[in-house]
Amino acid sequence: MSDAKEIGFTPNEMMTIAASRALKSDDVCFVGIGAPSAACNVARLTHAPDITLIYESGTIGTAPDVLPLSIGDGELCETAVTTVAVPEMFRYWLQGGRISIGFLGAAQLDKFGNINTTVIGDYAHPKTRLPGGGGAPEIATSSKQVYITMAQSKRGMVEKVDFFTSFGHGDGGDHRKRLGIDTAGPTLLITDLAIWKPDPVTKEFTVVSLHPGVTREQVQETCGWTVKFAEALDETPAPTELELKTLRDLHVRTKAGASGDRRGESCLDD
Repeated sequence: MSDAKEIGFTPNEMMTIAASRALKSDDVCFVGIGAPSAACNVARLTHAPDITLIYESGTIGTAPDVLPLSIGDGELCETAVTTVAVPEMFRYWLQGGRISIGFLGAAQLDKFGNINTTVIGDYAHPKTRLPGGGGAPEIATSSKQVYITMAQSKRGMVEKVDFFTSFGHGDGGDHRKRLGIDTAGPTLLITDLAIWKPDPVTKEFTVVSLHPGVTREQVQETCGWTVKFAEALDETPAPTELELKTLRDLHVRTKAGASGDRRGESCLDD
């Protein structure tokens, strides 16, 4: 196989693949639409074939051939082991402690993993009205762990979120515990530039790995708070040819499906 660097990859591809690697075959994962869905399905199609993917609409053990456009995409129900009512999904599966990983995206994020997907600016007079939380607030508190993925920007990674949609570590430290939340909360943040983990004591996200070719300065320039870096800073392994092919083929099939033709060919085939 040729080296992945010879093929080339984008920052978003690196982010998705790095996120997929964090998942295991025995995970029960509550999947968000968008980048989390891409990461989870790459994991399912590569190293974690037995992962159980659950979407908010009630589809359990789904194995979509294309990336769903929403939680109501028929592809999810058609490929699921079973579909349950939404109240059962939340009360029995999520609040019952059966979800090992809640995988979320964010429009706005602070250094303690608090997520805003509601409004940018003042709530009464917002600059931007966002889609809202949906089931994310419950996912953030009831999943055993939460993984977050997002592209870095100063607009998105801010010192303080404008609205608490999904609770991360609050003000840091033992804030979750003081509120009676007994799950771990955000334990991993994967961006297009780096991998972050919360400090064991303060719970502030700290960079533990830089993606290939990324510098500390680039990470700081695209973040709205003063970034902390681990003393032993790693470099994220570049995507393999298999990982890239799997992700790109998934996008090709998704694009073909959206146009009514799901025969999408491999993007690496001549």
